[in-house]
Amino acid sequence: MKSYSKKKLIKRFDPNGVGQTGNLFGLPFDQESAEIVVIPVPWDVTTSFNDGASLGPKAVLNVSPQIDLYVANISEAWKLGIYMLPIDDDWISKNNQARKYAIEYIKYLEGEIIQLEDKDIELIVKNINVLSKKINEWVYGKAVEILENGKIPVVLGGDHSSPYGLMKAISKYHSAFGVLQIDAHADLRPSYEGFDHSHASIIDNLLKLDSVTDLVQIGIRDYCDQERTVMDNDSRIYTFYDKIIFKENFEGVPWSKQVDKIIQKLPENVYITLDVDGLDQRYCPNTGTPVPGGLSYNQLIYLFEKIMESGKKIISFDICEISGKNNQWDAIVGARILYNLANITAVTQKLLSIT
Repeated sequence: MKSYSKKKLIKRFDPNGVGQTGNLFGLPFDQESAEIVVIPVPWDVTTSFNDGASLGPKAVLNVSPQIDLYVANISEAWKLGIYMLPIDDDWISKNNQARKYAIEYIKYLEGEIIQLEDKDIELIVKNINVLSKKINEWVYGKAVEILENGKIPVVLGGDHSSPYGLMKAISKYHSAFGVLQIDAHADLRPSYEGFDHSHASIIDNLLKLDSVTDLVQIGIRDYCDQERTVMDNDSRIYTFYDKIIFKENFEGVPWSKQVDKIIQKLPENVYITLDVDGLDQRYCPNTGTPVPGGLSYNQLIYLFEKIMESGKKIISFDICEISGKNNQWDAIVGARILYNLANITAVTQKLLSIT
């Protein structure tokens, strides 16, 4: 059955009333009428500490109708149209099955009692690498389809390996762009634990895309010697270490001045990749690899808003490592970040206006 036109959907919807259960943010839009289309990726096979990110998209979807839709500095933001694709049950099943083997293998690497034959190790790593490649191709295909229809694709992970297919699709449509990474970790390990697309390798893989001209990292505070060497020697990378951010703050440099420096390092077109462990742990305490320190929610939104005001263009983004386990708090925070960043992205693409 053909969907209603966007104008009719807007006319029929009361933004002050009760949101529609099962729809992202309770909004009435579908893939045809939305300007931003969210690709949920229920994937956390390579997670090396706490899993649960595969449940993140569903958790965000469930809590999102509780968010009020008014945005103080953006005119009629809810009319933009944000829609999440259905969560793929087949990928949930494949994730859960592969995760069992990954846990056994990771425990073996960590020296626990579990014994594995060499042939078993090779098979586990091979199969997970094959599956990782396939889900990347699946995300890539979804993202390309959305781009070809004139929409903005974004990824809601899943662990931080989830958005690689989106990044690759964006590189097909943009010959040059910079990446803003908010993260506790550098994610520059090549094929960590033998996994070609590990959550700890996403930025290493990203930098292999020819379109990526700059990488600006924010909040990095947990990394190895090998990663530090890359950060120090790759001319595309500029890192605002968490320790330095707070040292400057303690010594009287306000966040606004630090944000000015961050924005100066960004090119005109910006892709944002957000691992929620880049935030202070009180916001997403159940994330896969939590680290003390990190940005506050308000620091994060202020950064995004200043990018919006700078005239730079956010071409796409991903949000990863939101846990769907234990309680709803992580999802509530993640949903609010998603709503704000979607609307901010739309302003930078002239789909919405600042009031």
